[in-house]
Formats: sequence, C-alpha cells, structure tokens
Amino acid sequence: MKTRFLRHPGSYPHAPADVEFIETHFACVFLAGRYAYKLKKPIRFYEIDFTTVELRRTYCELEFTLNMRLAEAVYIAVVPLLSTGKTLTIDSAAGGTIVDWLVKMHRLPRERMLDARAAAGPIGQEELRELVAKLVAYYARAHRAAWDGPEYLRRLELETRQRRTELLAYESSLGECPIERIVAGQVEFLQVFAKTLEARCAAGRIVDAHGDLRPEHILLGENPQIIDCLEFSAALRLLDTAEEIMFLALECEQLDRADLAHEITALYRELSGDFVSQNLLDFYSSRRAMVRALICVRHLDEPMDEDLRRRWIERGHGYLAKALDAITHALAVS
Repeated sequence: MKTRFLRHPGSYPHAPADVEFIETHFACVFLAGRYAYKLKKPIRFYEIDFTTVELRRTYCELEFTLNMRLAEAVYIAVVPLLSTGKTLTIDSAAGGTIVDWLVKMHRLPRERMLDARAAAGPIGQEELRELVAKLVAYYARAHRAAWDGPEYLRRLELETRQRRTELLAYESSLGECPIERIVAGQVEFLQVFAKTLEARCAAGRIVDAHGDLRPEHILLGENPQIIDCLEFSAALRLLDTAEEIMFLALECEQLDRADLAHEITALYRELSGDFVSQNLLDFYSSRRAMVRALICVRHLDEPMDEDLRRRWIERGHGYLAKALDAITHALAVS
C-alpha cells in the first residue's frame, strides 16, 4: 500500500508529472519531479535492522544528519508518511497517524553522476580536483578513531578473518577461488608492515569516513555532492582515509576507467599531503575488493533466477581476483 501510494504523482504536494520508481536491496526510491523520496524497507540483513517504524525513523534521521557532511545541498528533511484512516499522505498539515518515515532530497541529474560521466568520456581534472578537495577538507575535520596502533592492527586482522569465514560459507557456490591466498597475504602484510599501519593510526588517518564512496554516489560540479553514506554502522565507517580513496579508485577501475583511479589517487596525495606508499594503497585496495566480493555473494541468499545468480557469482570472482592481484603487488616490495 505504501509503495503504491508513493508511486502515484497525485500523492505529492508539488504535483509532479510522473514518478520514477527505483528499488534497491534496502530501500525504495521515488523520483517525483524535482524531489526524491526514500522509503527504507522493513528488513533485517546482517548489520542492518529496519524492522520497526521507530528504527526506520532513527536511521532516516541518522542518514540525513550524516549525509549533510558531504551532500549539504541535496538532503532536505526527514518527513512522516501518515495515515488519515482512509488514505496515506505526506502532507503533515493533514494530520493522521505516522506509519513510516521518508528521507526527502533534491533529485540529482543522472548525467552528472561520476559513473555516468565516466561512461560518457573524459572528465576534466578541475572537476576531479573539486571532488577530492571536498573529501580532503572533510577528512581534516572528521572524528578520529579512538584507537592506538596495536588496536588498529587487531581490528584489521579480526575483520580479515571474519570476511574469510563469511566468504568460505559460499565456497560451494563460488567454486575454486583464491580466498585463502588473499587472507594469507593480508595477514602477512599486517605482520610485515605493522609499524606503518600503527603510524597511520597515530597520525590520525583513521576517521569516521563516508563508508560507501562509489562513483554512482558522486555528483560532479563546482560544489560536488557525495550522497548515500553508510549510515547503519559507525564501526564500518571508521576507515583510513587512504583506504576510502582506494575504494573509489577500485570502483573506477570496475568501470574500465583506470585513468580516473590514478588521477584521484594522485590528487589525494597532492591535496592532503598524505604521500602514502603504493604498497599500502594496494593493501587497502585488496581489503575493499574483498568486502565487495562478500557483498556480491551475500546476494545469493536472495531468491533469484539462474542468470542473475550467475552474474553475482561472476562479479564476486572478479573482485576476488582484484583482491589477490592487489595484495600480491602490496607484498612484492616487502
């Protein structure tokens, strides 16, 4: 009933000509004229729990607050979805009982998102510079992890071993894959470069970051906007700034735009003054690729046809291959 109501243009006070509906794993998004409304699904999935109205309100408000850090021109408000007894409404003046919550945003031009721009052709360095400068400025003021170096190392190893366990649970679906080699390489890196990683923590490089820095979340322009941060887990957002940059670089490579990956990395080094070594960047790229592989195979728990299942498996294998290649390069200079 909620989805049907929100897909109808007459449901909105500004009377859009039509409504475009987009469904993701965690939410339904309604592109209604110049605005977009996001309705979280009532699901529980690993770290996510959106199963009650109050939980969805909490996470809508958290999504709004966190995204104001890097997308201040996009997010407008958290608004209630109300029932009047006969119908639903998003007009608070009409009164009624709150049945859910929506995140209201300005609708973004699809053609200006980084993934679309990457597919369209060259991107000027000045636009990339604006993007990286915004990220660097945010990292400079972001909340720092309250860890010392040994605790950071402990957490990195724990995450690596947890991801191994989760990925191996899908081994029957994945078939032959390099999970053990990737994990062994990452653990070896933690041992060989322990002092380097501890120094990253001591230098305040581990921050409350965006957490999901993908090209499709980035609007390029004079004032770039970076939407859809990872709101449901503060722990998963605590990242080395260089690791977050390597996540974006990895996803640019997935779009066959290694040139963008290299440019973004170079701009990060220049604008932040963080002249991080290539082997550390490779280690972080391996970690991010392993996470993305895990996200791919988690989809196998959902009902789907064989073609979609095959595509998720292929994507998972692709990320695991990148993870292995990156950790191999990271250790080559040890």
